[in-house]
Amino acid sequence: MSNSANVRFELLEADHEYSQYLVRDPREVRFVLKQLAAKHALISAYPDDSPHFGLVSVLEADKDGQQFVMDVAADASINQALESAGRIICITQLDRVKVQFQLEGVTRVLHKNTPAFAADYPESLLRLQRREYFRLVAPVAHAITCFIPIPGAGGGERIHEARVLDISGGGLAVVAPPNGTMLHPDMEIPNCRLEIPDSPPIQITLKVRNIFRVTMRNGIEVLRAGCQFVGLPTSTANIIHRYILKVERDRASRAVQ
Repeated sequence: MSNSANVRFELLEADHEYSQYLVRDPREVRFVLKQLAAKHALISAYPDDSPHFGLVSVLEADKDGQQFVMDVAADASINQALESAGRIICITQLDRVKVQFQLEGVTRVLHKNTPAFAADYPESLLRLQRREYFRLVAPVAHAITCFIPIPGAGGGERIHEARVLDISGGGLAVVAPPNGTMLHPDMEIPNCRLEIPDSPPIQITLKVRNIFRVTMRNGIEVLRAGCQFVGLPTSTANIIHRYILKVERDRASRAVQ
């Protein structure tokens, strides 16, 4: 299968409030894998950096063992790629929460006389919880742009024109500058200019909360910086809410047609 439905995330940096994204406790990792087995959750397994994936599921996750067992994919070529891969990215959902983890290879085994894969438990899990605010994926046809002043090495600054990837009443996510060191968690950036279609430019203050490396459906990697609005005036919040409602109404109208 090709990468038509999943977007891969890698958390590079986050502040302490976003530590819930990463599960590092081995007992919690095993518990999540056990839940995936109990719910027969389908997992998209990507061998190395391939855009193609196979659908697998967890068959058994022993809380005391060092390995867990997955079934094999339906495609023999994908199974061969998974078996020879040095890294496998697994993406699934558990109770509507996105779960992603990395395996350092798999081994062919027989599980109850059926072909399967055995793998060491991952060292950590990335768990993307539902956000506190409703998030709107910004439409490409009516793009939102945020002009962010980035401090320079010599004491000056330059303006980074960032494409807004999604927006809500609480914050937004933008495509970060190619050099991710320019933005970092807890960094507060005043005097940003947000340009929303059919509205005058808005001056806002942003606080960087997390930075993800995102592999898009076309295979292109971008850095995604999640930011929180700081001290957003009510009038500005109303402009953002009106934009969100307008876009949702337009989408609903097109869906009916």
